Amino acid sequence: MWSTGARMRLPELSAARLLIVGDVMLDRYWFGDVARISPEAPVPVVRIDRCEERPGGAANVARNVAALGARVSLLSVVGDDEAGQSLQQLLAASGIDVSLHVDPAISTTVKLRVIGRQQQLLRIDFETSPSHEVLRAKLVEFAARVADCDAVILSDYGKGGLTHIGEMIRLANAAGKQVLVDPKGDDFSKYAGATVVTPNRAELRTVVGRWHDEEELAQKAAALREQLRLAALLVTRSEEGMSLFHESGVIHEKAVAREVFDVSGAGDTVIATLAVMLACAAGWPEAVQAANVAAGLVVGKLGTAVVDGDELAAALK
Repeated sequence: MWSTGARMRLPELSAARLLIVGDVMLDRYWFGDVARISPEAPVPVVRIDRCEERPGGAANVARNVAALGARVSLLSVVGDDEAGQSLQQLLAASGIDVSLHVDPAISTTVKLRVIGRQQQLLRIDFETSPSHEVLRAKLVEFAARVADCDAVILSDYGKGGLTHIGEMIRLANAAGKQVLVDPKGDDFSKYAGATVVTPNRAELRTVVGRWHDEEELAQKAAALREQLRLAALLVTRSEEGMSLFHESGVIHEKAVAREVFDVSGAGDTVIATLAVMLACAAGWPEAVQAANVAAGLVVGKLGTAVVDGDELAAALK
């Protein structure tokens, strides 16, 4: 069914307690003016006049949860470097209970974006995978923390920080916690037993193949949900909105973005909003509607941005 888009009142979001585990990164933005083409190669010359740093990956999910007013703890791995220290400071300033395990053998993941005239011109990635010993220590801490949250978000960016994701899902289920997974790659079997997995359209297509109509999509989604023992599968579909497939049927939400500036980080906003709503005992229709509206707000902002509780409440009225 298609959602009616009816007005809704948000629950008390500050009551929610979220535990987020996954790959964190530092998003760096170099802003400048483009006035000419380089004589050395057919590329624009950007004269940088401003730099910004923002938490990215699982750290951006945590920022989104905190912006909504919920309580959030973040568990991840960084390198013993300046980028890791910057992440620690930025997250602490956002009111996040952060536990970053330091691995001296790696460099903190950094994504550097060069922006000219409000357009992203180039992205450069710096990344290495964490060591087994640090990942094991993180799993031990997860086991100690999971009882104190209402829901768990596992944010997989394929950087190696969720090597023990299967064990984390098992521990969360044993503690009676809902588990939301933002997936990566073509093997979703490692997410078996989660409450809901939130692939985008391209990620789902990589796993189940192409579909020709809504009926075939629903069949493929149902088969995947059953195979992975999920309560639901939420597919974000860009200009087509998003669709939630669960045992009671399908919920479609049409895209609500008025103007799209930047889709980077939109998936983080979706899973953060969905998790906070579910942690507040909202039903699937209300949780998906709120997540869809939040996504429409965040894509109208540049970079890995967030939506706060007041913005979301106003947009839902």
